[in-house]
Amino acid sequence: HTFWNPAEFTLLGGSGRGVRRSLSRACQRLWDSSHGTLQELLDREQPLLEPVPNQERQSFQYRLSSLYLCYLGLLRRFDTLYDQMVQPQKRRLLRRLLDSVAGRVLELKEELVRVDLCETHCLDRVLQDLTLTPADLEVPIPKYFVLEQSSVLRERELMLAEILSRMGSLSFEEGVPAMHRTDAIILLQTAERARQGRLRATFMREIRGEEERNQKMMEGGWYKFSHDQAAITIQKVWRGYLQRKRTQQDRQREMEFIGMLPSPKRGEPLGDVSQACPGEDAGRRRQMEKEEEFQLALVKTQDALRETEGPVMKEKMQEQIRQWLIECHALTGRFPDYPDESLGGSYLIFADKTPAQVKMELEMQVQETKKKNQEKNKEKEMEKKEKKKKGKEKKTKVEEADKMLKVLPSKFIPMINAGHEEYKNLWKNPYDSLHPRQSFDPETLRVEKRKELELEIRTQVDELMRQELKNLRLAVDREEGRLLKLPKKNTGKKAGKKKKEKDLTSTRSVDSLFEELVILGFLKKSKTVALKDYVGDCLYLGSTLSLAKKLPMPSLFDIRQNMALYGVLRLGSSEIHAMAPHIRSLLLVGPSGTGKRMLVNAVCTETGANLFDLSPGNLQDKYPGKTGVQMIVHIVFKVARLLQPSVIWIGNAEKNFYKKVPKDEKEMDPKRIKKDLTKALRLLKPGDRVMLIGTTERPQLAERKGLCQAYERVVIMSRPDYASRYVLWKHMLEAQGVQVTPSLDISALAKVSEGYTAGRILKAIQSVLTKRRLVWLPKRPLVASEFLGHLAKLDPVYREEEESLKDWYFNTPLGKKMAKFAKDQEAEAARLAKERKQRK
Repeated sequence: HTFWNPAEFTLLGGSGRGVRRSLSRACQRLWDSSHGTLQELLDREQPLLEPVPNQERQSFQYRLSSLYLCYLGLLRRFDTLYDQMVQPQKRRLLRRLLDSVAGRVLELKEELVRVDLCETHCLDRVLQDLTLTPADLEVPIPKYFVLEQSSVLRERELMLAEILSRMGSLSFEEGVPAMHRTDAIILLQTAERARQGRLRATFMREIRGEEERNQKMMEGGWYKFSHDQAAITIQKVWRGYLQRKRTQQDRQREMEFIGMLPSPKRGEPLGDVSQACPGEDAGRRRQMEKEEEFQLALVKTQDALRETEGPVMKEKMQEQIRQWLIECHALTGRFPDYPDESLGGSYLIFADKTPAQVKMELEMQVQETKKKNQEKNKEKEMEKKEKKKKGKEKKTKVEEADKMLKVLPSKFIPMINAGHEEYKNLWKNPYDSLHPRQSFDPETLRVEKRKELELEIRTQVDELMRQELKNLRLAVDREEGRLLKLPKKNTGKKAGKKKKEKDLTSTRSVDSLFEELVILGFLKKSKTVALKDYVGDCLYLGSTLSLAKKLPMPSLFDIRQNMALYGVLRLGSSEIHAMAPHIRSLLLVGPSGTGKRMLVNAVCTETGANLFDLSPGNLQDKYPGKTGVQMIVHIVFKVARLLQPSVIWIGNAEKNFYKKVPKDEKEMDPKRIKKDLTKALRLLKPGDRVMLIGTTERPQLAERKGLCQAYERVVIMSRPDYASRYVLWKHMLEAQGVQVTPSLDISALAKVSEGYTAGRILKAIQSVLTKRRLVWLPKRPLVASEFLGHLAKLDPVYREEEESLKDWYFNTPLGKKMAKFAKDQEAEAARLAKERKQRK
């Protein structure tokens, strides 16, 4: 979805205003249909809160999966609307809805993990029933993640580039050895003589060929054509050439249309796409213009309301509160307590209550205190008798609760409901007739600002009325002012006081810490990699394999989806991160070449996050000693929190939790960061957009308990399956500039490369596609046999290595739950089979 280009519409006979109107109407229609879908989803939320027996796990899982897919589609729609919408008030509502729906998607993901006992889910049957395509499984990444912080990212990149350039000049001066002048001259002479020799050989080859052609013509004689014969010959050749070219183009278009040939290369964008960019820029400019206009109107409206309605509103509130206090005194015989500001102030007692209701509440409170005292006495007598019974009942209740399935209450559903109600009350009716230029609605703005002004004035009035109430008590009741007793919170056991983190660098600025981390190599510039570049296809037979009691390994598509959910959506927005299920750390486990480091860079690219490197190899010979380790961990986490979003990457994460440190790595001391790392992770709170991502190839070498405590989520990255290998071959060849032709059998390559990771396949392609081979591509197209020799030189991932990773995963907390559930299912199936035999 891109902005329409008014220039193109003008060429077609329209105008820019007509395009904007049609675009706004299209957005309004999409918005209306999206809220219709949203209403259906909200109606489906309530039944999921009711407990379901464990025997109905499959149906419960199906309902949860379908709801998850529907919310994904809704998130895609709201992202498109927020990106296209120009009207500033609508954009604010869309932003809240977009964040709320994204948060609900993350909550449903957690529910799916809890029900499936696995990080990946087989949704092919749900896709088929909902008539959706695998593309609908893709997690959309909101475009505002990077767009709205582009200026901050640009400044940060400039600062990083400046520090790196200074480091580069110094390292170049120190690292590059000086070459003697005579050696340099000999090297230049050799290169120049070789170049002249190649040119001379080319010239001589052309001259020799021309001499041979002239000699043949002299021996055979010159054939003389008439004017008509020459013209006819030229016409035949030219028309034949044109017709062959047209036929080839028609054939190419037809094959592309039916999907038998790939689309044009990325390096040669289509005209429509290139022409859409100016329209998109124009749309962004219009959004900024309307936003600036709206910000000015905010200030003007607030000042105007404060001057015109502020004094009247203040006097009215004071009179109403005075009248209320007098009536309460007449009914109860004393003045009521004035609520604390934290409870809402006068808004709490005055909004919807009359003096008579206050009197009834006071009487009810007296009666409740009497009842509570009586109940406490009875409970003390019955406690001794019912201790044994309660213990047994609690156990049975806990066991029954564990067997029941239900969705936990959502934090985002109230926000979605509020946004949906605001849409129905304000924006459901057509808007173009009132504001065709997508300007803000002044009446709606005035209502919002009036509410804010009322809250502001109410706090001022509360301070004045508290003092006035104190004076009234002294004058009427001869009573000193009494404090309102706030209700005590039943916290159970007294929680211990949490120790605050000591700031070891309180005297230093953030810029100096940033520069120190860059110089020492702890803060690095991430590679620009989009998450969609992690190519792979989804698992089409996952449900079939699970029904056959075979655990399907996650596909590359599932891994990309998990990274979007666990990393990108959480780090991209502070509103989502503050309320979504909190995940501090993530561990990527897989063989070499599966793209672990690529995914780390993709998360940084999609969210604009800083990349910190705390790998054991990078810590060697830096910040020695115990205090040094504390200092570097403190600096990294402090800068990461201050310049969030941030990703802290640890390569070879198993080394921090070695069972036994190898002799050749004892000098490195890879376990020295272990304690400080776990302490720093515990200090991360919801809203701190900092995530620790570890990558490892050999998790078996680490202490399982410590590793799983440090990393809350574990994502297994296995070998690509046939569908993913087919997509990988095709994508990588096109990325190298190769036009895939029917002569190249990609299906055979995907079959032959079973067991090879994406990194190994890329190495084989790069080995074949040298510069010389790329030059000869038009004359000699690629064939599959050219890659076989290079693939044979590379090591695949053997079954034993994959099985060892599986065994390790089944010993993680989530893997143990999955294995236990599988055993329980087998035992239940055996019991049912035995009962059937006995009945027969």
